[in-house]
Amino acid sequence: MSQANLENLINLLMLLALVMAILVWWATKHGGQRGRIAERTRQAAVVQRNESTLAAEEEDDDSLTTRVLHRLARLGDRLPLFDAKYRAKLRTQMIRSGYRSQSAVSILLAVKFVVGLICAAFTVMLGSRIPVVGGYPAVRGIMMLLVFVVGMILPEYVLAFFASRRRKAMASCLPDSLDLLVICTNAGNSLGVSIRRVSDEMKTICPPLSSEFKLTADELKLSGDSARALQALADRIDLPSIRALISTLTQSMRYGTPITQALRTLSHTERLAHIVSLEEKAAKLAPKMAVPMMIFILPAVMLIAAGPAVIQLMSVFATR
Repeated sequence: MSQANLENLINLLMLLALVMAILVWWATKHGGQRGRIAERTRQAAVVQRNESTLAAEEEDDDSLTTRVLHRLARLGDRLPLFDAKYRAKLRTQMIRSGYRSQSAVSILLAVKFVVGLICAAFTVMLGSRIPVVGGYPAVRGIMMLLVFVVGMILPEYVLAFFASRRRKAMASCLPDSLDLLVICTNAGNSLGVSIRRVSDEMKTICPPLSSEFKLTADELKLSGDSARALQALADRIDLPSIRALISTLTQSMRYGTPITQALRTLSHTERLAHIVSLEEKAAKLAPKMAVPMMIFILPAVMLIAAGPAVIQLMSVFATR
């Protein structure tokens, strides 16, 4: 057997060992007769619900992206590596990132698993080219496991990054939405109508905040439980300013105080906090610009200023 065939056989055995390790881990933790019946029942119910939802969506949209997402969702439903507690945690993160679909968690789990396998496969295939340690199969196997874990963690960090950007965008537009809410309540509109009106006005300015306000207005219209709908808004956005807004509205409705005055005070406070934040960023701009100016701008300025003199000196010494 040639050296290349031996390396390919070792790589294949490593990938098979990774898959077998995952199956053994699942069997000892979740499977067998001693596995938790409630967990398996809940998982079966989730799979059946997601399959019915995906079947209905497939009838409406038959594009390539939709089919790929549906297959990822089915794979995520059947992955035995994640328990109900972890799925609930991911569900909260997905909702705060703006993904409210029933199959969002399943798609994320499938993406985590696929990215981990791809990273592990690349590590196995390219690990033999690493100097010194690449020739040892045991070292490559350990690297494969580590890269598999890192590949499964990476999509969560990407999701957290986009969720953070989304929260920052909503926080920057919150003072404007509070001003609009004050105007709507001053006009005599109810809380639900005011929130829906603000959602319509903020649709082009801040789509994430508009979407959250629209969902809250729908919940207020359908359920009628204002405290529960507002608390759901605070849980979805997870910002201190939003929690302060929800607390102010809840206390105003509980004690019968005017909502307009409370909103006006909160709007003024948020506007001042936003201005202070902008001033802080502006104060930090000068130190941050020092290093890029020294690296990129200063050499160009020196070249332009001293370039003609250097050329003249070179021509003088050349004539001599």
